[in-house]
Amino acid sequence: MSQNYYQKEIETMSAEEMKKLQSEKLVKQVKHVYENVPYYRNLMDEKGVKPEDIKGIDDLHKLPFLTKADLRDAYPYGLLAKPLEDCVRIHSTSGTTGKRVVAFYTQNDVDLWEDCCARAITTAGGTKKDVCQVAYGYGLFTGGMGLHGGSHKIGCLTLPMSSGNTERQIQFMTDLGATILCCTPSYAAYIGESLKEQGYKPEDIPLKAGIFGAEPWTEEMRKGIEKTLGIKAYDIYGLTETTGPGVAFECSEQTGMHVNEDHFYAEIIDPDTGEVLPEGSKGELVFTSLDKEAFPLLRYRTRDICVLSRKKCSCGRTLVKMAKPMGRTDDMLIIRGVNVFPSQIETVLLNEGYEPNYQIVVDRVNNNDTFEVNVEMTAEKFTDKLSDIIAMEKSLANAMKVMLGINPSVHLVAPKSIARSEGKAVRVIDKRKLI
Repeated sequence: MSQNYYQKEIETMSAEEMKKLQSEKLVKQVKHVYENVPYYRNLMDEKGVKPEDIKGIDDLHKLPFLTKADLRDAYPYGLLAKPLEDCVRIHSTSGTTGKRVVAFYTQNDVDLWEDCCARAITTAGGTKKDVCQVAYGYGLFTGGMGLHGGSHKIGCLTLPMSSGNTERQIQFMTDLGATILCCTPSYAAYIGESLKEQGYKPEDIPLKAGIFGAEPWTEEMRKGIEKTLGIKAYDIYGLTETTGPGVAFECSEQTGMHVNEDHFYAEIIDPDTGEVLPEGSKGELVFTSLDKEAFPLLRYRTRDICVLSRKKCSCGRTLVKMAKPMGRTDDMLIIRGVNVFPSQIETVLLNEGYEPNYQIVVDRVNNNDTFEVNVEMTAEKFTDKLSDIIAMEKSLANAMKVMLGINPSVHLVAPKSIARSEGKAVRVIDKRKLI
């Protein structure tokens, strides 16, 4: 079977050569961070580690971890490792208490990120003869700009559609002959259903492949998308904190995602002890940015639970594989591709004069996430006047949209009506079958 590579020399590099490359990059990166990021220098000093103690990848475990809490504490510029005048872009994700994660990029950072996305598109069969329809959101969200840049690097005709406006998506897809679709899996499924309703059969649709990420999805969902659109559906993984989509990507074998480990070094740790676990162990995924200039995170705890494997892959790539994340060590939910923390809901409720007595209910209907928030009225706010309740629900929904970036359906319920177990309300009911 012929294989598609974007940077074959890197993607098929021997383990020994890769380790040497990673070690060289890590030594430089630790020095760069220590000299330019006082926040991380303090963490290293507290642990008694100096840059000269890091002689290669085998010494990585000596470095301290970074967490989401560190990113919040250092917001906005505390982890910036380059002067602002050297930065050309930011991207952002919602933060746990309203403080967002803001990631900075130099032009070199953007170039390397686009190379990573180009590897993913090439692996899915993309060439300069293809038409790549990017239906991830553009703007602060990393999805649109990342795959857009990767598509340009390959030379595809790029359709910068952004998300939504499904009628226009379908018109451009069919009129311009889009061959590769990049979006969230739930939106791909929705486009597929819409095409079906309009009488299109899989053989009528020009698409051959799709690159879908930013939210959890099951193998059943993959099969459904592949059948409806008549394509091969590839997974992609990334974090705004590290760069965006393209940290890891799926190949034709579809047994996990190859990590672009010349740029991102992956570890699996015990989430409780922080101990590095051997290959094949299930634990928390940790990433180190080996050559990001503006916002280089060393040993960043993703909170994603997964497994790494170096088992030989039929695609010929030697890059380590990460399994599809199997859950999280924190309470974050991914709803319609957006990170949502219960603490964000609490912040809104307290700001709006409510008690933090609420319940989040998430489900997936026709491959689309539903997002409801039930909120107990306080004695002061209690009313049985329907128009007042509707107005309060609308006001709360708007405040939550500002905080989260997506619209919940808010329902006000009577005081003490949310069931409690041992005095605690069950905060999250996730009815989606994501594994």
